[in-house]
Amino acid sequence: MYYPIFMQLRKLKPLLTITVALFGFFSSARAQQLVSGSLQQLYSPDRNILITFYQKQLTDSTRGMYYTVNFKGRPVVLESLLDLQLDNHLSEQAMALKVDRHEKWFENLKITGIVRSTKDTVWAPITGESSQIRDHYQAITIQAVKEDNSIYPMNIEIRAYNEGAAFRYFFPENEKGTYYRIVSENTEFSLPEGTNAWHASWAQAPYKLLPLKSWKDEGERPLTLELPGGLYACLAEAQMVDYARTKFKLSAVKPNTILTSMYTPADLISPFGTPWRVIMVAEKAGDLIQNNHLLLNLNTPSMIKDESWVKPGKIIRVMTQTTADAKANIDFAVKHNLQYILFDWKWYGPSFTFKSDATKVAIPDFDLPDIIKYGKERGVGVWLYVNLQALYSQSDSLFKVYKKWGVKGVKFGFVQVGSHRWTTWVQKAIQQAAESQIMVNIHDDWRPTGEQRTWPNLLTSEGIRGNEEMPDATSNTIMPFTRYIAGAADYTICYYDPRIKTSHAHQLAMAAVYYSPLQTLYWYDLPAYSKDEPELEFWDKIPTTWDETRVLDGTPGKYITTARRKAKDWFIGTLTNNDARKLKIPLNFLSKDKKYIASIYSDDPSVATSTKVRVTRKSVDHKTIIETDLIPSGGQAIWIREITK
Repeated sequence: MYYPIFMQLRKLKPLLTITVALFGFFSSARAQQLVSGSLQQLYSPDRNILITFYQKQLTDSTRGMYYTVNFKGRPVVLESLLDLQLDNHLSEQAMALKVDRHEKWFENLKITGIVRSTKDTVWAPITGESSQIRDHYQAITIQAVKEDNSIYPMNIEIRAYNEGAAFRYFFPENEKGTYYRIVSENTEFSLPEGTNAWHASWAQAPYKLLPLKSWKDEGERPLTLELPGGLYACLAEAQMVDYARTKFKLSAVKPNTILTSMYTPADLISPFGTPWRVIMVAEKAGDLIQNNHLLLNLNTPSMIKDESWVKPGKIIRVMTQTTADAKANIDFAVKHNLQYILFDWKWYGPSFTFKSDATKVAIPDFDLPDIIKYGKERGVGVWLYVNLQALYSQSDSLFKVYKKWGVKGVKFGFVQVGSHRWTTWVQKAIQQAAESQIMVNIHDDWRPTGEQRTWPNLLTSEGIRGNEEMPDATSNTIMPFTRYIAGAADYTICYYDPRIKTSHAHQLAMAAVYYSPLQTLYWYDLPAYSKDEPELEFWDKIPTTWDETRVLDGTPGKYITTARRKAKDWFIGTLTNNDARKLKIPLNFLSKDKKYIASIYSDDPSVATSTKVRVTRKSVDHKTIIETDLIPSGGQAIWIREITK
């Protein structure tokens, strides 16, 4: 295509570049199809990413809108169609308006204006992987209108960040009040030949690295891509709060091309914007993780005026729900610096029926008021599981009741996902919980798209193949580069359960590698299982939100090393896949004028405890390189603290 050639010519001398490029551009057959004045280019602030938009005349009466994305002159997204199909005929007929009969809704859009803007601000999340987030982008808005029906204006909003590209379709308020029904969105992502994708069929499915052909079903989002030449990219969705979920499918007619695929139509009222389509690009896979705040930046700021009650922390599930066991778990939580306990499903009766009342305890020997009081006196809060049936039928009053009880949070169970109807219902339930100062953890197939910025009481969610499925170590090394790009995930980390397919040091390290403001530890464990192993110190000390995060090294499906800082302390986690591995961890991120003590928690079969984790302490500084010898399915955790007088 013409555009990569144009980019290559830019590297030559300026005059030669302009002369040759313009000649080649305007003499090509495709260039002759361009609608006059439609070609627009947008650079990221660091000028590494270039987005090009243009409209082409396809026939005498139809047009199409296209875009490309390049990173440092290298193609990431080749010429790809921007497409949205609407069917408003019922509303148009009811309101005696002109009925749109075009085969493709975009085919007769006329560009009426181009508006450019820029933004550079910093905001502080109440929970996050860093204490401050920069929101910096260049933007362009393509203003268009249906050429034969002026009541239908539409904008294409495009943003170029250093972290990636983002665009969405925005519909200003309709002057005639007609309603909008989006029946499909087939936005294209045409990728270089040889691209492979980390594909998962559903939110808790295993991942496979697949070429862009012969997929058996649609792929989950985010969708991490390995491009030829060593580049990494990720296709993601942001601000999916009033729409239907869109996964990714392969084009049936265009090779190496991925399409967005809506779960159901979406019925909308203007003004509205569709979710952002996001294309993250990086030279290292770990940079995709470090840059996942891009999804937060594409959502609106917090709607909670007083956020003081949103308290992140670590949580343990009470496996046997009796008053005595609950108090034993609270005592264990105090001893090991856990902030919460969870009562999982069935505490109020069978979960998959509307007959159960989630404001009444339905099991014997379970004094919930006394348990909440006991925990409050010891600084440990209570979370309750509530399944969809009770949430759906009782959410208008349920959270108010829980606030009176002193409950801190609710785990939503088996929520419906995908359709426009259930998307908006989940968002309403999160808002209702916030109004009663209740924190939220959404489980099962649901995944976030950055809306935790708007509702920070949404601490975490599942949508991950975690320890409920007991995945192997290789799966665990894929998750940071795929699911965790969407944001916090509740993996439900275990420690003593014999079904674990990894070493204990691997499980320890996950608390540093995997981000979740509500971090579940000891998921299938009982306090009685613990022998106060020395390495539990790592979980005792580790926080769940961070001032700084660095992915030091890693490759999807092989290994990862992540370092996170809270105040002056650093916590580092390293995971390997099913293979043994030797790694070096340089500590050059430490302050040059400080001395530190490192506590290293590593697998060692010679250790006398049943968990086989050795604790080693050594003095370190910014010049230190820690050599790590990982056993198959192993890991290593490190806690580094500054030495003070």
